[in-house]
Amino acid sequence: MLEKKCVSCHGEDEQEADLRIDRLDPNLVQGDDVAHWLEVLDVVTNDEMPPSGETDLTDDERSAILDWLSNEVHIASRVRRAEAGHTSFRRMTRYEFRYALQDLLGVQLDFARDLPPEAISKDGFENSSEHLHVSPTQLETYRDVARKALDLVTVRGAAAPEPLRWSVSIADAAAREFAKQDRGLASLEKKLRGDYAKQQAEREAKQSAQPPQADDNAKRDETPAQFEERLAKELAKRRTSFAAGRNAARYVDRSSGREARVAWAYNEARFAWEPVRQDPSGNAASQDATETKAPCVAILPPGRKLIVELGDRLPSRGTMRVRVHASPARDGGTPSLELEFGWQASNDSRASVVVSDVEHEVHGPSVYEWDVHLSDVYPRNMVRGTAKMGETPSPSEFLQIINGAIARGSVEIDRVEVIAPVHDTWPPESHERIFFDRGFDAATADASEQARYVRGILGRFLPRAWRRPVTDREVEQKLSLYDRLRQQGADFQDAVLEVLATAIASPKFLYLARGDAGDYELASRLAIFLWCSIPDEELLALAARGALQDEAVSRAQVDRMLRDARHRRFSRHFVRQWLGMRLLDYYEPDKKAHPGFPRDLKKAMEREPIAFFDEMLRVDASVLDFLHADYAMLNERLARHYGIDGVLGNRLRKVRLQPEHRRGGLLAQAGLLAMNSDGRDSHPLKRGIWLLERLLADPPAPPPPNVPKIDLADPEIARLTLKQRIERHRDQPACMSCHAKIDPWGIAFENYDAVGRWRDEIQGKAVDASSVLFNKQRLDGMEGLKRFLLLARQDQFVHAMVEKLASYALGRPLRLQDRARIDEIAGEVRKKGDGLATMLRILVCSDSFRER
Repeated sequence: MLEKKCVSCHGEDEQEADLRIDRLDPNLVQGDDVAHWLEVLDVVTNDEMPPSGETDLTDDERSAILDWLSNEVHIASRVRRAEAGHTSFRRMTRYEFRYALQDLLGVQLDFARDLPPEAISKDGFENSSEHLHVSPTQLETYRDVARKALDLVTVRGAAAPEPLRWSVSIADAAAREFAKQDRGLASLEKKLRGDYAKQQAEREAKQSAQPPQADDNAKRDETPAQFEERLAKELAKRRTSFAAGRNAARYVDRSSGREARVAWAYNEARFAWEPVRQDPSGNAASQDATETKAPCVAILPPGRKLIVELGDRLPSRGTMRVRVHASPARDGGTPSLELEFGWQASNDSRASVVVSDVEHEVHGPSVYEWDVHLSDVYPRNMVRGTAKMGETPSPSEFLQIINGAIARGSVEIDRVEVIAPVHDTWPPESHERIFFDRGFDAATADASEQARYVRGILGRFLPRAWRRPVTDREVEQKLSLYDRLRQQGADFQDAVLEVLATAIASPKFLYLARGDAGDYELASRLAIFLWCSIPDEELLALAARGALQDEAVSRAQVDRMLRDARHRRFSRHFVRQWLGMRLLDYYEPDKKAHPGFPRDLKKAMEREPIAFFDEMLRVDASVLDFLHADYAMLNERLARHYGIDGVLGNRLRKVRLQPEHRRGGLLAQAGLLAMNSDGRDSHPLKRGIWLLERLLADPPAPPPPNVPKIDLADPEIARLTLKQRIERHRDQPACMSCHAKIDPWGIAFENYDAVGRWRDEIQGKAVDASSVLFNKQRLDGMEGLKRFLLLARQDQFVHAMVEKLASYALGRPLRLQDRARIDEIAGEVRKKGDGLATMLRILVCSDSFRER
């Protein structure tokens, strides 16, 4: 096929682009032409070759070439990884692809939401080259995702669409509830007056028929004055019942003191606040919360929420801006505002999703704001657009504003504004990243002017996407594809976006670590390591000057990149993979053993290890702090879980620890303890294996087949403590060798239960967390474990830390051939004080990172 369709332009007589396909080595495993074959895979996949005017490939021919090439690339990638002296290459992970598109296109959308999750390598990482290859089907998927992303970040039309604005005054919302109260009071008064009138009529009729013989009846009958007094008492009692209580969400009229409970019932969502049209910027004047004191507010105690019903008119895409005018109540504590989006199509189908990671701590009267990308809100109400308001199921959608404070800290809200879609500028900045010339009009430009503009677009876009300068030939190939799409009927913008989608779905964008470690490759490695993304302009400018080969420049770039907020992507993904925190995603405690486990506690558990790592990175703390530290990163929920006073609010901050807190480092963090339990009780085996695998890089051998399990149905075994059960199990010959290595480490964690709380007793018996290692070293609980690791295993832990970081940074499992260099890096880290940021600088300047 190649001889028939390609050699005429890329053969002995003619070598377009200096490429001779007839001379390429088809052995991708050991040959030197992998880069050229990737180029062939790229242009054939994107239908860029054969060029216009030449005989095209049939579908069968194209499929045959793509299947052969993608399979050979995959095999070569695996074999070269296993052979010393060869370069590994891989595609981006799903999260790297997401961040790279965000930085390339300038919009923080989850573009990779529909891509499948990555497999996890044996060393625990998702970015390992042994799993990250691309098939032709996947390339088509990437192109579809890229095109969808490009459509989302670009716009059409000379003017921005008019946004809708919902302005919900709490005074108006309260007036509705007060009106209900008034109707209830009026109904009660009408009933009581009716009953009294009926009684009076019956008495008068009875007197007419048989006049009273004495004054007894007159004494017993209620006089009008007495009735009015009773009526006033009944109405007062009913008004008192309207009071919501201090722990309930409520509307309060400041002038009268009147209250009404903040209630939201389904009622087929017949009521929704009506939006109005406003100026396209979404910046309509709104009353500053600090200017005047609102006459009526909604008071949300900790854990309570206010629901704002928006109906069915929210758009499907664009930015929704939510503004909440709020101030803290005078009850102490720190309120925290959180935002959720939801719907209730019927009485039994309520759903809500978190739509922003932003939590606003309310320290004073202000307007607290969220920007939510509606195309990222998933799922939406499925009957929106098909059902009508007031029908069942309902198409309505709503916002939940939640006070995330724990124990104290009510918040007062006087107004909520929702604007969608908001465009602060038109066209938006993301559109002008691509279509950079506002004065260009495709409708009036001739073909040559259009081609010149497309060349300019490609000249700006391709170097950012491919992370290096592009050749004229590469630009011409994309221009040729643009011409072909125009001939097929695509309009100007569609054709440009389709061409850019093929650039994103190209191996030149998707693949990492191809070729030698030149400056542009170093820029890409730094960016993918510390930002999980593509290089910025400064890295590319340094690469263009050849400056990144200078180790001092690379170290300075590490410092700069760690000061940039994008480094938090590295913190999050490295920590989650290093510590195996996917287990925590699926963790649910046993509801009988641990009732009332709050959702926000699990959320705080997930955030603690990442925040701890990030703080250590910020101050270049010793990596030994992972084993024990005299501080922790806590918010109010975690502090209460740990029995630590004086921490208020949802923000994680550095808190000094005392010995009696029994925390510090990773080993005593609740989330890591919980995920290595069975949800009901602790699990010494899981905790011991986790310590050996994740922190000491010394995993135990897998268990032999047919290992007998502990029979909890045996009443004799059921009476034993957990430690006694493990010791009995370990005494069996088939289990002894493995458990002698695992059990002592895990038993040291026994003072922490299945949700990571400290305990002194289990079922009335004192916890025995003492154990003896295989070398006869005694461990007395967590304190003894930490002391032993810090005294006897420092070198092993630092070496293990270097191994984990290096494996993540290189995107592949380490080999025997890496050992000498890892030893050198670990030795240098030890000499320079074990700092975490120092470790990153040394790793980035190492031959391992630079040669790959």
